[in-house]
Amino acid sequence: MNEKDGLLSQISYPEDLRRLKVEQLPEVCRELRDNIVQELSVNPGHFASSLGAVELTVALHYVFNTPADRLVWDVGHQAYGHKILTGRREQFPTNRKLGGLRPFPSPEESEYDSFICGHASNSISAALGMAVGSKISSSNTQHSTPKVVAIIGDGAMSGGLAFEGLNNVSSTDNDLLIILNDNDMSIDKAVGGMEKYLLQLDTNATYNKLRFKASQWLKARGMMSDERRKGLIRLNNALKAALARQQNIFEGMNIRYFGPFDGHDIGELVRILRQLKDMRGPKLLHLHTKKGKGYKPAEKEATIWHAPGKFDAQTGERIVSDEANHPPKFQDVFGETLLELAEQNERIVGVTPAMPTGCSMNIMMEKLPNRTFDVGIAEGHAVTFSAGMAKEGLQPFCNIYSAFAQRAYDNIIHDTAILNLPVVFCLDRAGLVGEDGPTHHGAFDMAYLRPIPNLTICSPMDEHELRRLMFTAQLPGKGSFVIRYPRGCGVLTDWRCPLEAVEVGTGRKLRDGDDVAVLTIGPIGNEIADILRGTRNEERGDNCQLSIVNCQLSIAHYDMRFLKPLDEKILHEVGRKFKRVVTIEDGVRNGGFGSAVLEWMSDHGYSPQITRLGLPDEFVEHGTVAELRKIVGLDRENILEKLKG
Repeated sequence: MNEKDGLLSQISYPEDLRRLKVEQLPEVCRELRDNIVQELSVNPGHFASSLGAVELTVALHYVFNTPADRLVWDVGHQAYGHKILTGRREQFPTNRKLGGLRPFPSPEESEYDSFICGHASNSISAALGMAVGSKISSSNTQHSTPKVVAIIGDGAMSGGLAFEGLNNVSSTDNDLLIILNDNDMSIDKAVGGMEKYLLQLDTNATYNKLRFKASQWLKARGMMSDERRKGLIRLNNALKAALARQQNIFEGMNIRYFGPFDGHDIGELVRILRQLKDMRGPKLLHLHTKKGKGYKPAEKEATIWHAPGKFDAQTGERIVSDEANHPPKFQDVFGETLLELAEQNERIVGVTPAMPTGCSMNIMMEKLPNRTFDVGIAEGHAVTFSAGMAKEGLQPFCNIYSAFAQRAYDNIIHDTAILNLPVVFCLDRAGLVGEDGPTHHGAFDMAYLRPIPNLTICSPMDEHELRRLMFTAQLPGKGSFVIRYPRGCGVLTDWRCPLEAVEVGTGRKLRDGDDVAVLTIGPIGNEIADILRGTRNEERGDNCQLSIVNCQLSIAHYDMRFLKPLDEKILHEVGRKFKRVVTIEDGVRNGGFGSAVLEWMSDHGYSPQITRLGLPDEFVEHGTVAELRKIVGLDRENILEKLKG
């Protein structure tokens, strides 16, 4: 069928979807799934999660009056189908591209996007706030109260914030519907006919109408207080648990539980959602779905197909570039080096919050499974768990993406730094990450970690430096240690080197000069070294025709390596010798590396003219790293102009 002749072509907005018959919805799902496959094969993005949520997405927009009713997505990986059905089908080919659709739902892009959802586990808390807020607002204005639905999945229920939200849901007056899109577990077998009967009974309209009328009758006669209502819910849940021979945490928290159901049966989903839509009180619908549903390669290897890059939509063959003669990714150097260190030091353990493949800790996990821990999407727990092991004499390497480490700030301070416990925090994806946008850029780590006492903070310029800093961090007496490095490849093909210690708080002079001192931290120093050599990197698409030779300046270059403690020997040399200093960092300018240098110079009586280059005081949107660097002024040409003064 030609796409222009299909049902999807007739759907610009959910109101168009709601004009269709229920019997037509399976075809809509098929076309929607095919559209996602075709588009993502040429414009990569998060693939398998959205395929698994197709039927749920269609059913939600079919039953609920969106955008008046609120759908609060958790983990935006699920929401590509949602984007396509809500006025963005024609724009979908621009997804994650500079100036195109955002990588994750955002109210700034569409009224159908009720909340932002780049990080996991926030949907229940946000949706509860919206449900309570809309109820209060509606009572003040006499308008109808919108329905609010939280859709949580992709492992997000393991996050602590989800349970904090659940705890409050059970004790707050609300009609919130929580949908658990469970794609990690197989569908449980039914336990006899009684369980099937209970599943049908719970969502039966007559049953729930009688139940509601009975509660209203008791309440009108003063026999139904809130405490008694909760008691009856507990009794109802206890009877269900006894008959079904199973219990669950949701019913224990006085949240009515329905399921598990097949999340790919669109007709059944519509029926259930219609019954739950007007039901009073908080409730949770548990659905079993399959990540990558409808595309065999993704169903077989969901982890690989979470974000597979470009692929042949017909054959499922992934289009992988030949990296034989390319430098390795920083994450792979980390993974290989961690295993190497762990084989030498039996105290080393590895901890990651649901990112063993993404951070390459799977390398150690395969060889030393008893010493590696994937704790799920729970960054705060990952930190405190690591601190607990460190207290007992182990040497944890806790690898967290920089943007996600923001969620564990208190744990880093309270549970690690105060006791100066020997935990090595490896912050992957530091700096600009590209197409995933502002929720994923590792922009703030240097600024938010720098004020914390007892932390050593460093950033390697290349793969050799990463290995040496990892070796240094696990030596006795180093305390709490932070190593930040970016997404993607380094610069050295011959990356293996001897594991040698680096003196903490020391940098390196890479180039001598007399007029201007350039101070860098991390891999961005490689760009500066290229500029100062007057070279161009064609592979990175840099068309800058300028040469540092033309500006007749003698420029010194220092790789500072450590943000904390700073190399005071280098800074004294720079303060005495240079009238102009330029600091360059792949992080926010406010409070980061440049600010640290500026503060040190002021404290020690030096007053050079200091130009700080870094990310601006605004959230940087999505695009390729090269495009974003040009926007924020960290591209080759702009840096060269700043060096010339």
